[in-house]
Amino acid sequence: MSPADHTFPAGRVQLLDVTAEILEELLDVAVTDAAPDDVTPPLGDADGWNPERIRWFRDYHRAAAAGLDGPAAQKAWAISCDGQIAGSIRLKRPGTAPTAGSPLETGVWLGRSFRGRGIGREALTLVRNVAARAGASMLQAETTAGNLAAQALLRSAGAELEDEAGASGVTARISLS
Repeated sequence: MSPADHTFPAGRVQLLDVTAEILEELLDVAVTDAAPDDVTPPLGDADGWNPERIRWFRDYHRAAAAGLDGPAAQKAWAISCDGQIAGSIRLKRPGTAPTAGSPLETGVWLGRSFRGRGIGREALTLVRNVAARAGASMLQAETTAGNLAAQALLRSAGAELEDEAGASGVTARISLS
């Protein structure tokens, strides 16, 4: 079992493998407690949680179940806080031919009712440890210039933030060495 393929420690915040049952719990949190644009790319003709977004959500998490060395080159976990599914976090190998020490990308979303409670920070710490054990030299994340909460979370994890020239995005880099 690789370090990216199991449940992380018992405690307040845990990372859980996305089984079929957990996937449905995670989808319920996404649909009832998160904006679709916080969780999925824009898909379909209608705004909101439409069939295309729900299909993408399920397909994405099923593909990410194979782990960093699987065909999707990523691993997603459900974030559990005190036994409740709160959101999701992932690691992804960027590019087509990653090498030892290559950076890994991360992304996280939480249901609205779980935000502002330190859950994202704890989940990011757990994922940071997984990335380091997987041999990554750096953890990277991207967010929008207007997502101040995500920027604060990334800074609290030690990230250096860089505005993308001429774009509305921000790139965060966390050294793992």
